[in-house]
Amino acid sequence: MIYSANSEPHRDEFNLLLGATLSELNTTAQTTNNFLSLTGNKLEPYISDLMTELAIGTPFADTIEWVGGQKFPDIIAKKYYGIEVKTTTQNHWKTTGNSVLESSRVNDVERIYMLFAKLANPIEFKCRPYEECLSEVVVTHSPRYLIDMNLGAGKTIFDKMSVQYNDLRNKENPIRPIVDYYRSKLKPGQDIWWMDQENGSSSSMIIKLWSDLSPKSKGKLVNEARIYFPELFGRSPKKYGRLGIWLINRENVICPNMRDPFSAGGNAIRYEFNSKTYEKVPKKIVNLFQNLNEIVKLLSEISAQELSEYWKIKTTEDKKIFDWIEIVSQYSKTVSSSQHLDLKTILTTAVFK
Repeated sequence: MIYSANSEPHRDEFNLLLGATLSELNTTAQTTNNFLSLTGNKLEPYISDLMTELAIGTPFADTIEWVGGQKFPDIIAKKYYGIEVKTTTQNHWKTTGNSVLESSRVNDVERIYMLFAKLANPIEFKCRPYEECLSEVVVTHSPRYLIDMNLGAGKTIFDKMSVQYNDLRNKENPIRPIVDYYRSKLKPGQDIWWMDQENGSSSSMIIKLWSDLSPKSKGKLVNEARIYFPELFGRSPKKYGRLGIWLINRENVICPNMRDPFSAGGNAIRYEFNSKTYEKVPKKIVNLFQNLNEIVKLLSEISAQELSEYWKIKTTEDKKIFDWIEIVSQYSKTVSSSQHLDLKTILTTAVFK
């Protein structure tokens, strides 16, 4: 692809149009819940229509076009500027973005902006130049950018690689510099990982050994495992199977002995929790009590849809914490050392006190 000969036409006017669009979206979000039904690509034509209306009397009148489909970006203006629309129903500003290869990029579009809709309370919209919010490269079935709308200046993947976004995207093989960059960051025992799956989950490009992780990273993964795989509280000899696959496929972590970090074996002890004393509490349950606040925090950040897939039951945003407590309680009843504990009541009281 070659650069356009027309350098930034009507740049100031387009920035004003974007500002007006963003202001109108955020003002509407404060007074109505209409956006809650506009998830996925349903928001794109809404924003296109709004920009068309706001563009009247500007150089962009009658030039706003919703492209739709699998094209990149979603909306174009004057065949030069583009707006890529992303949405999330979670209360954060990160998501997996578009392919590094940009094979579906609309011809002649040179300047692209990211318009991100956070459709969780409070509903809010942010807009930034596309290349300013791309923090890393992750991989699903192909390398994709990781979007962070709160990314600080100088923290983009392009800053880290010391390359300009336009220079990288116009290379014949933009993947090679990215692989070379991540390879240069490898530690002893690590290697580049290439995911080849269609399930949409994303992963770092680096394979790591469990023993090389920091204590903080290990703690977070153990707590996430307690959420995604409540069967860890049961007695099945196969209870580590799904966890092992998840660690490799999603976290790129190899754990040679799954029992060591996740079994939490040891003698049952007398333990005080939530102002009550319990007798003969297994170490695994003690660790659960000690990490309950962090687990609940992580639970609130994971979508109900994702949890439904892991738990094999239908849950909702309102019910997911209750459902997790119920599932953990049911598994714990299959283990003789924890059958005397009314784990459902204990956890419910602690979480919703």
